[in-house]
Amino acid sequence: MLLPQEQAALTALKKNVSHAFVTGAGGFLGEAICKRLVAAGIKVTGFARGDYPELSAIGVNMIKGDIADEQALLRAMQGCDLVFHVASKAGVWGSKQSYYSPNVDGARFIISACKQANIAHLVYTSTPSVTFAGNDEDGNNESAPYAAKFLNFYGESKAIAEQMMLAANGDLLSNGKQLGTTALRPHLIWGPNDPHLVPRVLERAAKGRLKLVGKQDKLVDTIYVGNAAYAHILAALRLSESDKAAQTVCAGKAYYLSNDEPITMAAMLNKILACKNLPPVTKRVPSKLAYAAGCLLESVYGLLGKQDEPIMTRFVARQLSTSHYFDISAAKQDLGYSALVSIDDGMQYLKASLNKPD
Repeated sequence: MLLPQEQAALTALKKNVSHAFVTGAGGFLGEAICKRLVAAGIKVTGFARGDYPELSAIGVNMIKGDIADEQALLRAMQGCDLVFHVASKAGVWGSKQSYYSPNVDGARFIISACKQANIAHLVYTSTPSVTFAGNDEDGNNESAPYAAKFLNFYGESKAIAEQMMLAANGDLLSNGKQLGTTALRPHLIWGPNDPHLVPRVLERAAKGRLKLVGKQDKLVDTIYVGNAAYAHILAALRLSESDKAAQTVCAGKAYYLSNDEPITMAAMLNKILACKNLPPVTKRVPSKLAYAAGCLLESVYGLLGKQDEPIMTRFVARQLSTSHYFDISAAKQDLGYSALVSIDDGMQYLKASLNKPD
């Protein structure tokens, strides 16, 4: 069920947009966006690599394809007037090409297809990893520079893609109108049906392998999936409020997003564990030891050509031992964003979903 603020934003968006295109529609965030658009009566075409009959069942026109296939994208985007580019290869391990093909080439092809198909509004899902260089991020805002050196290809490829997206703002479409783009940087998305953070935490805890990194608990930002989807709707609404999309308040800009409730990693993990009545995490690993282990494992896995993810990497070691919380004043001011679901309320929804009868 839509919250009143979501309903109001979607009702306003429907006045400006009739047909939305969502890449990564079958993913965690993509699905949440699709469901909200459909509930508002906006036509949705979803684009994904797999089959998602549950989305087709609610009325999403699902098209199977690869975002690194420009012609497939162009065909699928015909008749749309708004794009949510959510799809990307996430994770912390993999070859450069495995990240650059979907994340960099995919972004380039989305921009090109928008221009050819005369789609003036493009909302891009980015990540705070574009500015993360392994150090504490204490209340950073969007003035923080892109990292000079990245600890994995995910952050590097997303930084390149985000810069491409923002640079494309104001580009001419084939009909002479302008393309309006904005990039959103949600941090640690979680909630019911989360296929990433929550199951990984629960699995490692069940095996006794869940540990905290570093002696000091650092603050991190997270975002409930419904809040992340709501922010995407608000960004689309702002872009679509003017025929000259490049002149709207959020066009050409990037925004950090969060629940605006910084929390220690230990507290967040323990809230997730409590949803399954698991004991809190207490074991710790020194941050320097975790980083050294990450360096060693990356070297060994690279030499052996192993594709599966090491239990520790340099990026993960730094992520878990540094702070990551952000000043979201710009999103509040320009998008009108505020978290609709608190961490505690979101945990109640998560607990209910995790303990549903089979």
